Amino acid sequence: MYVGSSPVSAYERKDTMKIIRIEEMVQLVNPTPGKPHRLDLVTPEQRAKELGGFLSIVPAGGEVPYHFHEKRESLLFLVKGEAVEIVEGEEHPVKAGDVLYIPAGEKHQIVNRSDEDLRYLEFFTPLDEDFIVVE
Repeated sequence: MYVGSSPVSAYERKDTMKIIRIEEMVQLVNPTPGKPHRLDLVTPEQRAKELGGFLSIVPAGGEVPYHFHEKRESLLFLVKGEAVEIVEGEEHPVKAGDVLYIPAGEKHQIVNRSDEDLRYLEFFTPLDEDFIVVE
């Protein structure tokens, strides 16, 4: 499932600091080829109280639904590929190395129009489920 070691290098204990290696996130083999994949990285099981985080893989031609969060603020760190972030109907080209801040209430969507996977790390607060699809 993974190339090399585990995608998250950390001590075996779940109650300690976690090191997320970007190179490993880039090289990780998508366990669902051609389909989106989400790998949780920072969760309450690791004692996270207010912050969550995951790796998202959006395949070529894929997209995240147009949505917003009532309370959630997010930082997206693009680590591989390129895409278009649509924010309140306006398109913004983004690529590996870019960091996006998405405030609560802002309607947004990421669309991968390229021919390779897009990968990004997303860290967000609060931890509550807060994903509202816009029709």
